[in-house]
Amino acid sequence: MRNPLDSDLLRTFVAVAESGNFTKAGEAVGRTQSAVSMQMKKLEDVLGEALFERGSRGVTFTDTGKRLLDNARRIVTLLDDTAAAMRAPVLDGVVRIGISEEYVNSALPKALGTFAAVHPGVEVTVHQGVSIANVMALEAGEIDIAVVFEPGGRSRSEVLMIDPTVWVTSEQHGMHERRPLPIARYTDIKGGWCDSLAEENLRKSAIPSRVSYISTNSSGLAAAVTSGLAVAALSRSSIPPGCRELTSDDGFDIIDYSNVVLRQRSRHPDRIVGSMSDAIRDAFRRKDPPA
Repeated sequence: MRNPLDSDLLRTFVAVAESGNFTKAGEAVGRTQSAVSMQMKKLEDVLGEALFERGSRGVTFTDTGKRLLDNARRIVTLLDDTAAAMRAPVLDGVVRIGISEEYVNSALPKALGTFAAVHPGVEVTVHQGVSIANVMALEAGEIDIAVVFEPGGRSRSEVLMIDPTVWVTSEQHGMHERRPLPIARYTDIKGGWCDSLAEENLRKSAIPSRVSYISTNSSGLAAAVTSGLAVAALSRSSIPPGCRELTSDDGFDIIDYSNVVLRQRSRHPDRIVGSMSDAIRDAFRRKDPPA
């Protein structure tokens, strides 16, 4: 019978996944590179399977490593949430969040899962909407926290990440090769800077285009790309499966750089708002393993 899995080994394994190499993983868990290597060798011995393929650009996962990662992350998160719940004061109340559609299915579930495990007595309300609507709701006191887009560059708000806006095409349909280029864009209900920048970007690249799909939200644009109806300007973080970013090799440029920022209604938030803000920050810090 093999030895049981050690949570400390799994924690180091997740650190390797998130950093891409043993040296940076050692910095994250407070160990030397050689100690991390020894731990990963021990984990492979326990499982009886190779977990990594080592190359000049760092480490990548074997199929066994990929299967282990999801479970390892859940175990480490559960341990951290349990420890935090035991240490944290009991909170009861309400917290209201406004967030852009792009992060409802990525960062938000991570944040809500962590927060709910630590503070099950807090009632959470989520308002999904475009950035300008979330900012207005925050200023009106209708929500406590807003995660919104701002133009790239310096910001007076807390920047969670920089998320470029790029042209996206279906890997299967290759609509980016057609001329005039069929594009999906927002209706006038949303419109604004994103559409204007996208159109100016095509003009600078001398790419003729036509509008073939109109939507009120980014989910509609993603659907148009996935189905092969058009290409669209989307946040890099929200590129749907089966699609890819169009780069300079395809004759396309990055459209714009946006800051994803965290705003709070009060400069001195209460403990509930502060705790939820911490959970959101942590969710944006979590990275997927290198491809």
